[in-house]
Amino acid sequence: MIRFIAADLRRHWIGVLIVMLLIALATALGVAVTLQERALRLGSARAASAFDLVIGAAGSETQLILSSVFLQPAPLPLVPGQVLAELNADPRVAWAAPVGFGDFVAGYPIIGTTQAVLDGLSGVADGESFSHLGDAVIGSSVRRKIGDRFHPFHGTVGEAGHVHDDVDYEVVGRMKPTGTPWDRAILVPIEAVWAVHEHHDHEETAPAAAAGETPEEQHHNHAGHDHDHHGPFAALVDRHAASTSNNPGVPAIVVKPKSIADAYNLRQQYRRETTVAVFPGEVLTRLYGTLGDARQILSAVSLGAQALVAASILLVIAVHVLQRRRQIGALRAFGAPRGVVFTIVWLEAFAMLAAGVLAGFAIGYAAVRALSARLAEASGVAMPVEFRSTDLGTLGLLFVAVAIVTLIPALLAYRQSPAQALRS
Repeated sequence: MIRFIAADLRRHWIGVLIVMLLIALATALGVAVTLQERALRLGSARAASAFDLVIGAAGSETQLILSSVFLQPAPLPLVPGQVLAELNADPRVAWAAPVGFGDFVAGYPIIGTTQAVLDGLSGVADGESFSHLGDAVIGSSVRRKIGDRFHPFHGTVGEAGHVHDDVDYEVVGRMKPTGTPWDRAILVPIEAVWAVHEHHDHEETAPAAAAGETPEEQHHNHAGHDHDHHGPFAALVDRHAASTSNNPGVPAIVVKPKSIADAYNLRQQYRRETTVAVFPGEVLTRLYGTLGDARQILSAVSLGAQALVAASILLVIAVHVLQRRRQIGALRAFGAPRGVVFTIVWLEAFAMLAAGVLAGFAIGYAAVRALSARLAEASGVAMPVEFRSTDLGTLGLLFVAVAIVTLIPALLAYRQSPAQALRS
């Protein structure tokens, strides 16, 4: 029987391949939706778990997390400098570090922060941590080498902006992989970011002020902002300079509370008129809700596509069985029982559809792996693509559905009379 089925499938191999391909593509659509949504959830959750609490100026909580955790460029209002000083002096806080952004180089965001964030993420794998204002530590995915120098670009690539030609950073270390967008970031001391932008802002306003100044007065007023930008800025005399209340403010502050209770107390305390405190997981839960709605819609579309394809293929198989009346009649005339004919037709149809389902799972997995790799390269968020036990359950249900659906052409063959089949 098996040899007969194999020979029959080989004889109609073009039609068999078309049927398998249609089933595979319809199945791959549903598998891809499920796996990609799961990869996005897992990847974003792992990225957000690097930070317990984020504090920013009053505004959009979602944008605060997207900018500070996922490093998506967006203008954020600044948190007053005294907030950072209060947090570093708070006994409930293990550490609090500023996050300043706005500059880029070759598409990589330059993030101003402190040693606490670098240690809290993963630490340095090669080289050393920054110890001067001109030092930079790169993420594991940044295509730069230790010893490279670069000028920061204010603004993203392709947008209006300017290069800080008088500012020169040097790469002194590389971080360990974290699986977060920070793998594509370049970390520098927050004091360097303040110095660069203070110097730039002063240069923009200097011509207007210089109209009524003598050269001596201009030199005196510019002296306070004369930095050595072609080498290290200056030694960090005070490692906690960023904690003082006279800093110019930062877009966000990441906080490591000492306990869960401290985290909730701090969140409650800093949810006020001027500041907002949020757990990254809170924002992700809301985003997951939207993502879940989109997944349900896409799943419904893919299920409808699968149903249409299955119905079309079932119709084709039924017509094919009717066209094979003479062959089926000959089998019956040579003594083949009804049960054998039923089994042959059912196994042929089941083999085609089941093979298409398995191919669809493989195609969907491969497509999501490729898409997730591209998304991870662009965003820095590692997106794990994996099957779970529930997927095996889905595969089993599909096999059951295929087994039931293929009973229809088998029953048509079972009910055929050999005499009528040979006369037709």
